[in-house]
Amino acid sequence: MRTKCSIPSGLHIEKGGCNAGQTESITRLKRNSCGGCFCDTAPVWASVKKGQNMRICCAQMNVNAESPEGNYARAEVLVRKAARRNPDVIVLPETWNTGFAPKKIDPAAADEDGARTKKLFSALAEEFNVNIVAGSVTNRRPGGVYNTAYVFDRAGACVADYDKTHLFSPAGENEAYRAGEALARFTLDGVSCAVMTCYDLRFPELARALALPGLDVLFIPAQWPKTRVCQMLTLLRARAVENQIYAALCNGCGEAYGVRYGGHSAIVGPLGGTLAAARGRETIVCADADVDKLERIRKETPVWNDRRPELYGELSRARERQ
Repeated sequence: MRTKCSIPSGLHIEKGGCNAGQTESITRLKRNSCGGCFCDTAPVWASVKKGQNMRICCAQMNVNAESPEGNYARAEVLVRKAARRNPDVIVLPETWNTGFAPKKIDPAAADEDGARTKKLFSALAEEFNVNIVAGSVTNRRPGGVYNTAYVFDRAGACVADYDKTHLFSPAGENEAYRAGEALARFTLDGVSCAVMTCYDLRFPELARALALPGLDVLFIPAQWPKTRVCQMLTLLRARAVENQIYAALCNGCGEAYGVRYGGHSAIVGPLGGTLAAARGRETIVCADADVDKLERIRKETPVWNDRRPELYGELSRARERQ
């Protein structure tokens, strides 16, 4: 029997990649007018090799908002340093090419259709035989400027791109950037993964929509300020625990346009424990995500089987707080 799921109404599953027809390894949830979708009450978890660990390294970068050229050079240095730790995945922060200050960034500093970012990280992923979640970049395409994350597999193929869907209105991001209309899920080394960006972390509906089809690891490039680091870490643990997944958040650090960014990147496990954590300075932190452990945790606390999706529909669709 199939029951209606709580993936937000108007989303459907679509295959695609950074370039049309390039890959079938990404699943995207995209808006349409179908009025909903149907799925099994419990996710169908991907089959992974027994004993599989995913070693994740977060490259917490001090972004120089006044030097996009310097940021590309610094990002490459950090990836090369992280590669020495034999990771499976390297993660970078949000908008590392320009910094995060939506009303002050010159659109001319944006990457043109992500071309420079894709060229650099495709080559690095292939050179080091490593998967790279290349943070997000300020990205200019026909129609506007986007906050776009790119993901590369070990062969250097761009297997996912994601335009940030929740734009941070207090900083004017919703005025300077255009919001994305699709969610991104993908597979790295046989592990089900997804990406969201910074402010997206505040929206549990997004994480649940990504987790419902089956998710093991969530990556979050971010630029949370120092004043909200406590909130960031609390939300990170919540998303990991409520969805029984690993969550890796790579935050920026340093100062841009008078805002001090908080660092404190962290990799959190499905029970809420911190596997690795940074402090406030530029650094690289790594941890092993024991993907095989997830099956046992989900059996011990079967929240996916105990859900009541028939009660959640109106909550997901509500536009205003009651």
